[in-house]
Amino acid sequence: MQASGGMDWLIQIAERLLRKHPKYITILAPLCTFFLTVLVGTGHVVYTLMPIICDISLKKGIRPERPCGVASIASQVGITCSPIAAAVASFVIISNENGFDVNNLGVIAITIPACICGLMAAAAWSYNRGLDLDKDPQFQARLADPKMKEYMYGSTASVLDKEVSSHAKAAVYIFLGALAVIVLFSVMQIAEHDIRPEYNGKPLGMNIIIQIVMIAAAALMILFCKAEPKKAVAGPVWQSGMVAVVAIYGIAWLADTYFSNYLDVMKSGLTGIVSEYPWSIAFAFFAVSVLINSQGAVVVAMLPLAYSLGIPGPVLLGRSAKRLRLLLHP
Repeated sequence: MQASGGMDWLIQIAERLLRKHPKYITILAPLCTFFLTVLVGTGHVVYTLMPIICDISLKKGIRPERPCGVASIASQVGITCSPIAAAVASFVIISNENGFDVNNLGVIAITIPACICGLMAAAAWSYNRGLDLDKDPQFQARLADPKMKEYMYGSTASVLDKEVSSHAKAAVYIFLGALAVIVLFSVMQIAEHDIRPEYNGKPLGMNIIIQIVMIAAAALMILFCKAEPKKAVAGPVWQSGMVAVVAIYGIAWLADTYFSNYLDVMKSGLTGIVSEYPWSIAFAFFAVSVLINSQGAVVVAMLPLAYSLGIPGPVLLGRSAKRLRLLLHP
């Protein structure tokens, strides 16, 4: 979708909203990054939007860290709310294997309202955080330097000048259609009319269905939307994603090796606590996620352990957002 220009169109829509209401950017910016992540299933898509948020807030006299701080958190929180995210798919599969009948829609029906409430609380706290720029002596001292002033105000970060072709819009519609197909599978499960294809007598897992549908959508974009594969692998979303894959693979492998060796020790240490206070498993998820650095890997490593401790599925679902810990890393 990015190679065909579809991402530029989505970013333009978000930028128009932010520039139309710059006064409320601290509230609108996290909502934009949140729903972008929910839509595409990865937080890497917000890299283009962050300079725009900073530019708008700076020109409006708002401290950039107010919207940027919450917006960066929102871009990662959205992963637990996306029906096509690997973390959500892994939660569904492992939960089903442990007797908790839930699907993608059931997960996001809990995580979306919870995360939006949390983000709005964070935005409200950040709304007046720090001095306004016109009252900040350090910022005003920097403005006294002509070079620094030119650096901050001499250019504008924007994608509104990019021409969006009909092929770019078609790519977005194809992507949304693929997303609708994935949601349809979950809806039919809820309606007890499972339409998932079967393999060896068992329905395919949602993680496999998501991969098949999204790869098919990518093929349609290449065929009909002039999406060049070379541009796809050269784009920031692909490059950032691949760096994350390589980095997280090593971290997750190391962490999984560690947890495999000390699984019995961890289980015995957590049993007494979580049996008395089931909600305390959230802190274990959070602590482990700091080490593993991947929400999907945390689910795979810790969720089976949590179920083996007898923690009910609804309790674990309610603690899904606790997997967010990326921003603790410098």
